[in-house]
Amino acid sequence: CVLTHDAKFDVPLLTAALRLPVAFVGAMGSRRTHEDRNRRLRDEGVTEAELARLRSPIGLDLGARTPEETALSIAAEIVAVRQGGTGHPLTGARTPIHHDTPGGPPRADVLV
Repeated sequence: CVLTHDAKFDVPLLTAALRLPVAFVGAMGSRRTHEDRNRRLRDEGVTEAELARLRSPIGLDLGARTPEETALSIAAEIVAVRQGGTGHPLTGARTPIHHDTPGGPPRADVLV
């Protein structure tokens, strides 16, 4: 997860991360920041396939307002990706609550 608030750091860090064999790459920011960042990443030669791996704006929509709530929304998205969850409420769901991820979840050391 990139948390710099400065394109001169975000773009090189994300360019490198998107080219690594890691399970998750995310970046904070508004939707406007996301669009500007994607333009800058394309200008640096990041491919559409690489950009498709970027989770941005990062986090699940929990209505987060505080830094703690934002951290929880990011952690929840990472868990959902690792475990094959949808991020949708369980209320009314007809799918299994616990998912078996083929091959198990990615190792923590390959999350960026």
